[in-house]
Amino acid sequence: MTATAKVDKSAAQGRNLGEFFFSNATRIAALLTLGLLLAIIISLVHGSWPSIKQFGWGFLWSGEWNPPQDRFGALIPIYGTIATSLIALLIAVPVSFGIALFLTELSPPWLRVPLGTAIELLAAIPSIVYGMWGLLYYAPIFSEYVQPALAATLGKLPVIGVLFSGASLGIGILSAGIILAIMIIPFIASVMRDVFALTPAMLKESAYGVGSTTWEVVWHVVLPYTKVGVVGGIMLGLGRALGETMAVTFLIGNMNFFNGFSLFLPGNSIASALANEFAEAESPLYTSALLELGLILFVITFIVLGLSKLLLLRLSRQEAVRM
Repeated sequence: MTATAKVDKSAAQGRNLGEFFFSNATRIAALLTLGLLLAIIISLVHGSWPSIKQFGWGFLWSGEWNPPQDRFGALIPIYGTIATSLIALLIAVPVSFGIALFLTELSPPWLRVPLGTAIELLAAIPSIVYGMWGLLYYAPIFSEYVQPALAATLGKLPVIGVLFSGASLGIGILSAGIILAIMIIPFIASVMRDVFALTPAMLKESAYGVGSTTWEVVWHVVLPYTKVGVVGGIMLGLGRALGETMAVTFLIGNMNFFNGFSLFLPGNSIASALANEFAEAESPLYTSALLELGLILFVITFIVLGLSKLLLLRLSRQEAVRM
C-alpha cells in the first residue's frame, strides 16, 4: 500500500469516527429532551395524584378554593388563564399584523431598522417590569378613564354588556389580558415581519403591476404565501400568554372567588396561583392541588401546541395540493 493510500484510509477513518460521535451526540441530545419532558410529566402526575384521587374530575369544574378545609377546585384559575390569553390574542394579533405590514410594505427604509429593533427590544423586557409598570402606572389610568368609558359604551349592549360591568378597580382579568397583549405583540410581530419578508418580490411586483392595492397584495399574495409562518407566530404568542406569571400576578387581582363574568373583576390564573400559594402550602393535599394545577396548565399548553401542529400540517397539505 502506497503512502498516499495510507493517508486517504486514515483520513476516511477519521471522518467516519467524527461522523459517529457527531450523530450519536445529536441523538443523545434529542433523547435527553424527550427524557426531561417525560420526567416532568411523571413528576407532575405523581405529585398531584393525592388531589386527583380526592377530587377526581370534579376538580376541573369546582370553583371552591378553601385551603383551611382542604377543598380545592381549578375552575377559577382555568377561567382566568383562558380568558386573559384570549383577550391578549384578540388585541395582539391585529396590532402585530399592522406592525408587520407597515415594516415590510409601507415603512420608509430609514425607519424600518430602528423600529424593528425597538419592537424586538420590547420582547427582552422582563415580565416583572411589565407587572410593576402595569400596577403602578397603567392600572390607575385604566380605572379612571378606560373602564368607565367601556362601561358606558360596551357595558350597555345586550349579552356582552355583562363582561364590561362592575366596579372600576384598575386590576382584574381585562387589565391582565391587556398587559399580556403588550407583552406578546413583539413576538408575534417579529415572526410576522420575518415571514412577510420571505414573500418573493416577483409575486408582489406582479400583483402591483396589474393594479392591485397594498391591501390586495397583502391579502391575496403575502398572507396565502406565509400563512403557515403567521399561524406559527400566533401560537408562539399564545404559548407565552398561557404561561406568563409575574405580570399577571401583579394585575389579575389573585381572587379565588367567582363573582360573575365581568372582566373588570379580579380573578386568578393557574400561573399566578402557583406563584402566590406554593410557598404557603402547608398540608400535603394543598401542595398536591397546586401540582395538579400545574399539570392542567401543562395539558392546556400541550393541547394548544397539538392543535397548532395539526393546523400547520393541514395548511401545508393544502399548499402542496395547490402546487
